[in-house]
Amino acid sequence: MVDTARSTAPADDIVTQAAPAPAAVTDTGPVQIAGAPGSPRVDTAKLGRQLLGSWPEERLASRELAGRPEMQRIEGQSKEEHRERVLGQLKLLVENGQVLRAFPEAQGGHDDHGGNIAGFEELVLADPSLQIKSGVQWGLFAAAILHLGTTYHHETFLPGAMNLDVPGAFAMTEIGHGSDVASVATTATYDEATQEFVIHTPFRAAWKEYLGNAAVHGKAATVFAQLITNGVNHGVHALYVPIRDDNGEFLPGVGGEDDGLKGGLNGIDNGRLHFTNVRVPRVNLLNRYGDVAEDGTYTSPIASPGRRFFTMLGTLVQGRVSLDGAAAAASAMGLTIAIKYGAERRQFTAGSDTDEEVILDYQRHQRRLLPLLATTYAAFFAHDEFLVKFDAVFSGKADSDADREDLETLAAALKPLSTWHALEALQESREACGGAGFMASNRLVGLRQDLDVYVTFEGDNNVLLQLVAKRLLTDYAKKFAKADAATVARLVASQAADRAYHGSGLRSLAQTVADFGSTARSVDHLRDANAQRELLTDRVETMIAGVAGVLREAKGMSKTDAAALFNSQQNELIEAARAHGELLQWEAFTRALDTWNASTDPGTTQVLTWLRDLFGLGLIEKHAAWYLINGRLSPQRAQSVTAYIDRLLGRLRPHAVDLVDAFGYGPEHLRATIATGIEKERQDEARAYYATQRASGTAPLDEKVLAKAAAKAAKEAAKAAPKAAPKAAPKPTAKVEK
Repeated sequence: MVDTARSTAPADDIVTQAAPAPAAVTDTGPVQIAGAPGSPRVDTAKLGRQLLGSWPEERLASRELAGRPEMQRIEGQSKEEHRERVLGQLKLLVENGQVLRAFPEAQGGHDDHGGNIAGFEELVLADPSLQIKSGVQWGLFAAAILHLGTTYHHETFLPGAMNLDVPGAFAMTEIGHGSDVASVATTATYDEATQEFVIHTPFRAAWKEYLGNAAVHGKAATVFAQLITNGVNHGVHALYVPIRDDNGEFLPGVGGEDDGLKGGLNGIDNGRLHFTNVRVPRVNLLNRYGDVAEDGTYTSPIASPGRRFFTMLGTLVQGRVSLDGAAAAASAMGLTIAIKYGAERRQFTAGSDTDEEVILDYQRHQRRLLPLLATTYAAFFAHDEFLVKFDAVFSGKADSDADREDLETLAAALKPLSTWHALEALQESREACGGAGFMASNRLVGLRQDLDVYVTFEGDNNVLLQLVAKRLLTDYAKKFAKADAATVARLVASQAADRAYHGSGLRSLAQTVADFGSTARSVDHLRDANAQRELLTDRVETMIAGVAGVLREAKGMSKTDAAALFNSQQNELIEAARAHGELLQWEAFTRALDTWNASTDPGTTQVLTWLRDLFGLGLIEKHAAWYLINGRLSPQRAQSVTAYIDRLLGRLRPHAVDLVDAFGYGPEHLRATIATGIEKERQDEARAYYATQRASGTAPLDEKVLAKAAAKAAKEAAKAAPKAAPKAAPKPTAKVEK
């Protein structure tokens, strides 16, 4: 059993409690016991309410739905069985009505865009295949009709898409063009004589690929193609195209193939489609942003082809919004399973001759899971702000061009971070649970497989971050668009001075002098929110300024040379965009923390502060090489980052289970045997068994103990034995010389 002792927390910590907390002595040192007198207490219910975000009722209603057995995945089903089960679940969603929130009231919806996404994301708890297939049907296929079409399309095509009479595919991606939508090769050529568009895929690379609902269930598709009329290509537009009859057979000119078994999400019938001169009426063009008259004349409310294209794609940003939220939820599920298991599983007798240690008490186990938990909290808080922004744009409350551009940039920044994080969190959770984590019944491997494709859904993550970087460069350039020569000269001079200051080591020297060799003083600086904000912001701004300085030379270059120069900076740009996304998450976490009243709830405030610091300092530790190379941190402060992170892990350890309980997932959501308390029952049973044996004297003797006892007895016997008299030395003999 563990002993208790006084807390050894250093004096430089912010402590909101009056008395030091008792601590459990483990192999990693004293750790505060959650709930002990004077220790922080987490208000799990209140924290859970905050994690539900701005649409708590919608999330809870969807969680109740996801908790029903008929909505959940059955492990071990064949691909065909899984597909049919998920289609049946979509019909249950229609009956429930919740998935229709975002549609107009005239079509039976509620015009509730934020609430719709909030509820939709929670379906990942039931089965990611269900979440994604419903996203294909209502978030892509039906949403394209809604946002790219007009009244005729809403009245003619939207009802069938909403009630699932017409399962649909979203035919944008091509085999030859994934994220580069502007270059798709499928054409929609207007025939004035028949007032029809002719849809055609001219070669194999133009086949539409990876389309949900395309392999089996889809009856229609929103097809994205180059719109050509009167010999002019007006760029990519979407058209409503029927693809199958009521018997499931392809219509004339339409063909396709089943993508077959995938690495995950096998409840979705992904497939590819191709079109050979398929004709659809002129009115099937989804014409909100571009229309063709009977005589073939093209008109658009947006004159610029580039702006028109990005406006059309921007209306479909909700896919990235929902992937961001679903990825955060999947991360939370995985970490909940792993942390609950880690708080019960025992392994190795490190601090006791008889009792094994709880594995979450090991520092390395804390290092594996708790920073990921901190990042998940940051992702939750950032996502809610993201969703509020999305709702404001799509409800019309804040729908300017600038608002839409900000929303698209936010989507391109956050979706990559949350989806990459989900893969890391699920993989680490799987490994942290050992062989138990590899069992399908504990869900971690299945979630990891299903979430894998999220990093390339709705745009490859690296491509999305490049869009963010271009926006950052544009904003940087705008600062100096109207600057005169003197202003630019001062900027260049200040940048040169900045490089000289940091590059010479003067800043590092100043930090070392200020800290005066004290880790406590280094920590005191780094745990300050403003210091963390400065370091995270400085990294983004410095990287963007550096790239902008290099790209300034592209002026006057040929297109080829300018492209080569930009390509030479691509990696740095993507890293800067990723750093920007990390800063957005940190800022959201800090704003969420600021909403807590430290005077009325000091415990939760303290624990959330530690968790936010773990996230912020974890980012600084991850990029420590950059901060050292660029003179932003002295070696002393860089070293203190890791030292303080280790200290934070010990402080957060007693609250780890509370922090995952706050996510609010019940057994019906997790559906993982190892997260049900069964491991604690097993461990308690084993400990009681051995304790009874020891108490009754029936425990078998350990060979090593016997050997040790025998060696000790022999040693003591040797000490106790009388010493033998020393032998007399031989007498010397005199040599006789002859």
